[in-house]
Amino acid sequence: MKTTFTAIAAGMALALPAFNAALAADAAYPTKPIRLIAPFPAGGTSDTIARTLGQKLTEAWKQGVVVDNRGGVGGIVGTTMAARAPADGYTLLVGNVGPVAINGSLYKQLEYDAVRDFVPVTMAAAGPNIVVVNPSVKAASIKELVAYIKGGGKIDFGTSGAGSISHLAAEMFKNMTGVSMLHVPYKGSALIINDLLGGQIQISFSDMPVALPHVKANKLRALAVTGAKSTPLVPGVPSVAEAGIAGYAIESWWGVLVPTGTPKDITAKL
Repeated sequence: MKTTFTAIAAGMALALPAFNAALAADAAYPTKPIRLIAPFPAGGTSDTIARTLGQKLTEAWKQGVVVDNRGGVGGIVGTTMAARAPADGYTLLVGNVGPVAINGSLYKQLEYDAVRDFVPVTMAAAGPNIVVVNPSVKAASIKELVAYIKGGGKIDFGTSGAGSISHLAAEMFKNMTGVSMLHVPYKGSALIINDLLGGQIQISFSDMPVALPHVKANKLRALAVTGAKSTPLVPGVPSVAEAGIAGYAIESWWGVLVPTGTPKDITAKL
């Protein structure tokens, strides 16, 4: 018993300098630039959030924060890269409901497990998406949209990829209304808006920050928002449920995550 205690005490004494060094390192964090991965292309909501956070962290810490856009496969490419990064606090992820909370139920061979591989740091943003159409679509409301499609109107809808919140919002709408629309997946919401403006697709259940400026400029028509209720962000635009599709409600969120194993002192500082 005494021998065992002596061995443990000796081990603790040997480990103490390393422990103190680790604490000092955490206190000095960050000592080099931080990479902030946005798993969607530039111009989308994840990118906007990443750049806003990066600027604030740079100002607070006087250390550079580099936004690394890694779009592809509905956010899987960038999220996988973040999961494989060293857990040292120098790689952060702007996680989104799609790759973090949904994809695990859709893909059998997903190379990361969001629960196992990440630790949440903070919620960054949350809110409804917005149903927007190209002005050529002969519908000014959800009721008119359903009638237009059922009457033979051709509608292609763009999403940020299979399993993204924009995809699920559209599929939920299809199931609840019985309409038929063709899915066109993209790498990110900014690319969707470009084609929606150009008329290559007709509708999107888009991230609000990306679509709203074009609605205000009268380049896109807003039919509804996807939350349970309307929002002051778009005065006069009802929710899908308020427009007659009872029970319809879906929202998105974004948060900051770090790889599992990141020191708790660093996570707390973040």
